[in-house]
Amino acid sequence: MIEFNLDLLAVGITVAGTGVLGFTILFSEKASITNRTFFAFSIITMLWSIANYLQYQPSDPEAGLWIVRIIIFLGAWHAFSFFQLCYVFPRANVAFPAWYRFAAIPAVILISAATLTPLALKEVTSVSPNGVITSISNGPIMPLFGVIVSLLIISGILLLIRKAYRATPSDRLPIVLIGTGTLITFIFILIFNLILPAAFDNPRFLPLSAVFIFPFIAFTAYAILRHKLFNIKVTAVSTLVFVLAIGVFAEIIFSTDALILLFRSSIFLLVLAAGVLLIRAVIREVEQRELIEKQERELHIINAQQESLLHFISHEVKGYLTKNQAAFASITEGDYGALPQSLKRVAALALADTRKGVETVMSILEASDMKSGSVTYAREEFDLRELAEQVVRDLSESARERNLALTFSAKKGSYVMRGDKEKLQKHVVRNLVDNAIRYTLSGSVKVALERDTGTIRLTVSDTGVGITPEDMAQLFTQGGRGKESTKVNVHSTGYGLFIAKSIVEAHKGRIWAESEGKGKGSRFIVELPA
Repeated sequence: MIEFNLDLLAVGITVAGTGVLGFTILFSEKASITNRTFFAFSIITMLWSIANYLQYQPSDPEAGLWIVRIIIFLGAWHAFSFFQLCYVFPRANVAFPAWYRFAAIPAVILISAATLTPLALKEVTSVSPNGVITSISNGPIMPLFGVIVSLLIISGILLLIRKAYRATPSDRLPIVLIGTGTLITFIFILIFNLILPAAFDNPRFLPLSAVFIFPFIAFTAYAILRHKLFNIKVTAVSTLVFVLAIGVFAEIIFSTDALILLFRSSIFLLVLAAGVLLIRAVIREVEQRELIEKQERELHIINAQQESLLHFISHEVKGYLTKNQAAFASITEGDYGALPQSLKRVAALALADTRKGVETVMSILEASDMKSGSVTYAREEFDLRELAEQVVRDLSESARERNLALTFSAKKGSYVMRGDKEKLQKHVVRNLVDNAIRYTLSGSVKVALERDTGTIRLTVSDTGVGITPEDMAQLFTQGGRGKESTKVNVHSTGYGLFIAKSIVEAHKGRIWAESEGKGKGSRFIVELPA
């Protein structure tokens, strides 16, 4: 009983390993003809292994005859799948020639169908004392079966040799691996399935024929996965499933009761099935992750190209606008002589629009520079209160034109800090106050300073259009403009707050906005280290 069960364990290990490898290869790339052929070869190997083992177990002669017929039926397809694997490897798509579709496949179909009839095996002629079939009379097509199977195997080996000879050094390794697995397998079969039984009358290893096929399975699987850098997570899961299956199968060898044997065999099959589903799920997860990473890399490249193009175009436009600005300034200042009042008014409007254009382009360029990290900052001491007061004075006329009350207040304390005074004044304080004026149709704009221990807080609050939750999500993003804000300021570029945020964060500070909603005003708060 122990000898019987050890044979069963060896076959079980082979079947489990072959199944796990076959499904892993298939799920890694289902569209590949190489992967599909290897999977078919694996399934046929598993069935052939089980049938081959059952052949050498005691059974009814008639049942035993049918088992042998099934073995040679599977043998025909085993040889054919081996030949096809050698033919298609390592390609993903193959257009099969006419002789393959209209001659080779029909021949295998006919000969395999015939193996299930008395044309191949007639009847059992002798049985051993323990009930194992020892002799079967052959039918008329057995020689033809042997020729076809031999031709398929020899042709497959010759295909591998030719591919290895023609392959480049980098592509030769997978073919050599398959050839190595094939050589080891046929050496085992020659020794244990032919030489020992025929020359030494020792059929002891015949039930283990499946084990001798495993080197070819393993080497071929490795060859298929070798150049795809197969994900280590999938390999680990496949190994885990294989080990679990063997652990469950090992219990079968100690089963003496038929019911327990059936129960444990069912558990073994369930473990294999669940393992296959787990492998498929992990492969899908890995593929999705790799797809996302690929898309992110491509998006990064596209963004970099767009940034470069935007930078180039903006520089070009800036050059043209700067020239126009200088020309219109000269005209309005009378450098070309006295002009009619109407023409002077047109030139003044053109100068104002050109200056807005220059400011817009400069905002885009500065945002691009900040995103790329190519901006440098000055480090000097200055008084933020004086800076804020100056901004309020500069923008007071703009507020009066809109009938707004612009006020400034600062609690007692020192507001001296270190940083880039020019960038903070132009892109942070001035930008926030100017925005508050632009987006406030009536009421007031208040600028306030206060200081905590080590922190200076600037707050710019208004009674303007407010910020909706949808618009709040767009603030401080590159080019982000809310729906409500564009209704009030159609010339907004969406870069001002992005630049302000970048500058504040470069000074180790933070900036954020608060609003109770549409029409309820807003507050922009900046905190900087004192």
